[in-house]
Amino acid sequence: MTTDPAASSGSGSGPSDPPVRAAVAAPPSNAGTKALIGLLLAGTAGLIVLLFVHLSKDGISAGPAKAHAECKSNTPDCLPDVNYIDTAGVAYSHASLAGKVVLVNFWATWCHPCQGEIPDLSRTYNKYKDKGVVFLGLMTDSPSNQQLLNFQSDYDMTYPVVRANSDMLVSYDYPDALPTTFVYDRNGKQVYRHVGPLRESQLDSLLSRLVATN
Repeated sequence: MTTDPAASSGSGSGPSDPPVRAAVAAPPSNAGTKALIGLLLAGTAGLIVLLFVHLSKDGISAGPAKAHAECKSNTPDCLPDVNYIDTAGVAYSHASLAGKVVLVNFWATWCHPCQGEIPDLSRTYNKYKDKGVVFLGLMTDSPSNQQLLNFQSDYDMTYPVVRANSDMLVSYDYPDALPTTFVYDRNGKQVYRHVGPLRESQLDSLLSRLVATN
């Protein structure tokens, strides 16, 4: 037990001195202070861990974009779970598009604004097709195969063309204006929707960011 310095110095305190009580109000020793600080730090660390676990369960994290969960199929603003086959016979399943930036463009051969944007889409496609970007031109009219080939040649159309069917139209909520373009990031999340023709500069600005940040 801690004692009063005066009592231990032998300076003449007699039996009549009152019991020693000064130690009760004295500051704690260095060892006691360190123990108290240790307890406080341990408690704070525990609270931080608990808070982190709770936030992680709620889907909040400080990690990079790629750590976020991918979109669930058939969820609004996510790439529809649709399979595509282009006019060259190449299949694009929903699984094969995972991890890619996807541009879906609804158009028709009779649509003059569509005709105007095709060269811009083609130049952008040629620039990004080897960077994990997929273009799909969903055609809503029905020209013959030869008519389509002639059209593609006339307008320097280089990206894949898919004949749109009812499943595709339903999945994209029946775009009521042409052209209409949807862009999805590598997680399948819709990041852009545009009604009307697009220019190469607009597409390049958008796609360059998506390719760089995903």
